[in-house]
Amino acid sequence: MKAYMKETMAFVRKYIDEEMKDAPEDRTRKVLAEFEKKISYFQHERLIHLIVTFFFALFLLIEICALFMLPYSYALISGVLVLLFLVLTVAYVFHYYFLENSVQQMYKMRDEITRFLDPDVKA
Repeated sequence: MKAYMKETMAFVRKYIDEEMKDAPEDRTRKVLAEFEKKISYFQHERLIHLIVTFFFALFLLIEICALFMLPYSYALISGVLVLLFLVLTVAYVFHYYFLENSVQQMYKMRDEITRFLDPDVKA
């Protein structure tokens, strides 16, 4: 997903910087429509990863509580689960951070295209 987002952003950035000024308006509108469609896909991806991140963080908290509440004989298993959920939660937080920032950059690029097509729009 990261590579796909980066490719999409690179394509649109290149279009804005190099081609948009000389391109026909209908071409720019097509690029904008496709870009908006992809933004909606990325928003959905971002929402799914937010939910997954939330649940891994919840599982981590539950397992930390279980670590202190369960008998000592379960400490090793509980400790391993705490480490597993901690690693997964941290990984998902970093991935969600990337998704969030990328989508916000896409909003700004979309606004650039919109302002180019209609300078009166305050995007």
